[in-house]
Amino acid sequence: MPQARPHYLVLTLGSTGDLHPFVSLARQLQALGRTVTVLTHSYHAARVEAAGLRCIALGNDEDYLALLKNPDIWHPQKSFAALLANYADGLREIGTAISQLGAPASSVVICHPFAVPAAAIAREQGLVAHVVAGILAPSNLKTCHDPLTIGPLSVPRWVPLSWRRAYWRFVERGWIDPVALAEVNTLRSEQGLAPVTSFMDHLAHAPDLSLALFPDWFAPTQPDWPQPLLRGDFPLFELDAGRPLPRELADFLADGAPPLVFTAGTGNLHAARFFSCALAASQRLGKRALLLSRERAQIPAELPASVLWQPYVPLAQLLPHAAALVHHGGIGTTAEALRAGIPQLITPFAWDQFDNGARIAALGCGLRLPASRLSPARLARTLGRLLDQPAFRQQATALRGHFDPAHTGLAPELEQALARLP
Repeated sequence: MPQARPHYLVLTLGSTGDLHPFVSLARQLQALGRTVTVLTHSYHAARVEAAGLRCIALGNDEDYLALLKNPDIWHPQKSFAALLANYADGLREIGTAISQLGAPASSVVICHPFAVPAAAIAREQGLVAHVVAGILAPSNLKTCHDPLTIGPLSVPRWVPLSWRRAYWRFVERGWIDPVALAEVNTLRSEQGLAPVTSFMDHLAHAPDLSLALFPDWFAPTQPDWPQPLLRGDFPLFELDAGRPLPRELADFLADGAPPLVFTAGTGNLHAARFFSCALAASQRLGKRALLLSRERAQIPAELPASVLWQPYVPLAQLLPHAAALVHHGGIGTTAEALRAGIPQLITPFAWDQFDNGARIAALGCGLRLPASRLSPARLARTLGRLLDQPAFRQQATALRGHFDPAHTGLAPELEQALARLP
């Protein structure tokens, strides 16, 4: 008898930037005729359903927004502990949702790295057959090889491998494991399962397959990345892409030179200083500017005619009209600027943003300036360099050639890789 097609449980946590790549993959699988269910925060449920996908909502909007309102989420040292404050509760809810879904035991979970512990428990309980980790950014994969960026620190290339391993042990034992292991092992103990001894190793090796959702030219495969590993491309997706730009924005774009675009990401509610510096720097340079934030309170109260605020605009629609993009360094925003072929200045706050910024600088299509060092003068100087040196735009234009409009995604390759699993 032919083997039944699996039910795909696509499980993602985090901001809209974390959501969209998984929605893209879910739509690809659904287009192949597969049964797909997305599990994500209740805050994102309407967006998932608008994309034509079945959604199981996790948690409630109040708790999600309370997390976003915590300024520690965007602090380089405090962000990890802030995010995982109630990690066991979130993992427990995921496990309950999977068990109550009643999907066949042949189901496959494709999940955000932070959801791997819950998915692994579901597999050990026989609720699903396989766990696939969707790796959104290179820094989600631990490596001791170059380029090695952990938070705001980039390890020099001359540092020996043995020292790099020791540094990782220091980071894990002093920062990651004390926060994460107690939460994960509390849940595993409740299920009568053996504890895990390293959070990062568990995220890397518990999945049956790792799926790198970024291309080799952006981040080559490292010798110590987990195997089997399937390499993909940036799964760019925006629900509103293709719609006409708002009339106010269309008129603004038509009324002058291409503007500088500033965004701190859809999940950052603590970026008032970023936007204050953006306004001051663009005025110093005599440039038009577009400030993107869902929270008007983050934007300076008084804006000149040369500066426009918009709550949200699909970047795929907007960036071809921009002179450059200044942003936090989220992987989705980074990829959209690469696809548009424009220079970018990354101002990392936390998470993968530092590593993404380092890679953009190494590719020669942009610069980086940590958010902690932002000032109007420093931002204006760095932006002036980005805009005045043609090499940045030339390299950005060249990298745009890596994006194939005819590419339909990697769902077929994913199914082939799953078929090869034991």
